Amino acid sequence: MTTTRESYRLTQYAHGGGCACKIPPGELEQAVAGFTPWTDDALVVGLDTGDDAAVVRIPGDPERAMVATTDFFTAVVDDAYDFGRIAAANALSDVYAMGGTPLVALNLVGWPRDRLPTELLAEVLRGGADIAREARVHLAGGQSIDDPEPKYGMAITGIVAVDRLLRNDAGRSGLPLTLTKPLGVGVLNNRHKATGQVFAQAIASMTTLNADASTAALAAGAVAATDVTGFGLLGHGYKLARASGLTLRIDAAAVPYLDDARQALADGFVSGGTRRNLDWVRPHLEATVDEDELLLLADAQTSGGLLVVGEVPGYPVIGETVPAGEHALVVS
Repeated sequence: MTTTRESYRLTQYAHGGGCACKIPPGELEQAVAGFTPWTDDALVVGLDTGDDAAVVRIPGDPERAMVATTDFFTAVVDDAYDFGRIAAANALSDVYAMGGTPLVALNLVGWPRDRLPTELLAEVLRGGADIAREARVHLAGGQSIDDPEPKYGMAITGIVAVDRLLRNDAGRSGLPLTLTKPLGVGVLNNRHKATGQVFAQAIASMTTLNADASTAALAAGAVAATDVTGFGLLGHGYKLARASGLTLRIDAAAVPYLDDARQALADGFVSGGTRRNLDWVRPHLEATVDEDELLLLADAQTSGGLLVVGEVPGYPVIGETVPAGEHALVVS
């Protein structure tokens, strides 16, 4: 007899999947252009550079600051428990990308009550709770709405040492570029949505916390980093280069990929989000590799790794930073 978990494919209830369903970066920047919220000198990191999370000083504590972020998306895999784990790991990643330690999480849920059973929602929440437990983060409530599509994520609050921040505007020239997870999640997830084929290597990557990578980056003396999610390596790399006033030289042959990613690309499983990513960075890009390679580099990742300015032991170096030139990104 088929169980409830096996009877529903969550990705078929979503118009997009994971971080590939983000509003395109160009449209998002246009929407917030001229937006001037209230702030004061306590805000250390805000809207200006499009960094991974907000950072604000704690009154009376000159050494520590609060780091806050939120992230949620539509179903990226069919299995409800894995969807919950992936979404939670992805939300926590923004805090790790700032060099912080997450402390408390709140669930964010959209659920089509008339189309999907509550027991599937319970599986999503169980997955998120297990990742929060692994990260030793307090899960303390949240918000839910009746929604036409299943959506899940978390709002995360953590703490960070003010003098140990990882920022996207602090990159310096003449340093290696390190990537802490392989690419290829986007094309594999797109194939999964279309065919139902499960890619254990993609799920393993998406549910791996970036905590160890963040700790290793700080131990190596890094001060600049970002996580690689919906805008792809090229999109997030461009944002870092622009914020830091640098050019990133990327050695395409050095970039690691998950097994089966190139085959998924060859078979045409490229999301619209990935193509929009490439279109956005193309005016700022000089490349000597072919279009397929650029699509992989722009592949919309969900719960991807960290892109770190500096060498981080145990992770591959994929390029270097150089003084700003005509293009923010150079790929060869």
